[in-house]
Amino acid sequence: MQSGTCSLHCQTPFKRTSQLSSLSGTQVLSASALAYKRWQQQQRRQQPLLVTASFASVAGVLFVSALPFATVQSLASSGLGKKLQMDLERAKPRMEKEEQQRRQLEAKARSQSMWFGPERPKWLGPFQHDYPDHLQGEVAADYGYDVLSLGAEPGAFSRNFELEILHSRWAMLGALGALLPEVLQYAGIANFTEPRWWNVGYAKLRGEDLNYLGIGGFRIAGNQGIAIIAVCQVALMFGPEYARSCGTAALEPLGVYLPGTQNYPGGIFDPLGLSKDPFSIEELKVKEMKNGRLAMVAWLGFFAQAAATQKGPVQNLLDFVNDPMHENIFKYLRS
Repeated sequence: MQSGTCSLHCQTPFKRTSQLSSLSGTQVLSASALAYKRWQQQQRRQQPLLVTASFASVAGVLFVSALPFATVQSLASSGLGKKLQMDLERAKPRMEKEEQQRRQLEAKARSQSMWFGPERPKWLGPFQHDYPDHLQGEVAADYGYDVLSLGAEPGAFSRNFELEILHSRWAMLGALGALLPEVLQYAGIANFTEPRWWNVGYAKLRGEDLNYLGIGGFRIAGNQGIAIIAVCQVALMFGPEYARSCGTAALEPLGVYLPGTQNYPGGIFDPLGLSKDPFSIEELKVKEMKNGRLAMVAWLGFFAQAAATQKGPVQNLLDFVNDPMHENIFKYLRS
């Protein structure tokens, strides 16, 4: 009798007609209800929920997101904050003079670099082309490419250039995050429950906590549902994005002076001192844009590979190396 009940539990409530004949009416109802309940639970586990978090969890995330604002405001209004501002006001004329000299050296470096100015490399190489007038080689990695005239307006050009830098940096950071777990997994250095970048979010929604540094409980929104994770993302990113939109002057009430521009602030954001050499920093700006654009194109490849193969980029590379004649793009174009 127990084996019959067990077999019922292992099936959906719609596929057990032959077993029902050996059970009494009460047992049939009990077994059917239990099997149906388990089947429903299994279906729910396969579909991530929108909201599973408690009010305390959401309140905790909102508190963490508001903490930097409250801390900055408290420090700026305190006696220590006022002292920092006074010290900055006394030192600011000297720092502004140094910044002006640095910008003059950077302008000189750009005038001597092959990557800036009218004679810089163009995207069509030696072929003649009427390049846009608003692209004069004044910014890093300007190859004269703007077929849609998106940067014709000065304000639009500055905004689009800032967005390109922003997305380039995110793409480079994200590409490292997509590749590194697979590399560590296949090298035997680490053992991830889900090393494939495209399936990590789904695995987290199905019950795993977003534990950082392997510390249990040190998480943000794991197993909290899609809606709560979205709220947490917006709340936690609002602070950095708001500070970025305010520009470098937002930290001056704390006595912090950033000598550079919004895209290249320098100061505490240059711990290695890479901007001290104006000739070197202009070359690095070009390299950053080149690698950032490659990273954005790489992400298009990551998306296409994930959709076609359901594998990670490292696994796809290993498959291609082991069998290049069959494991390539043509295999999936034919299928």
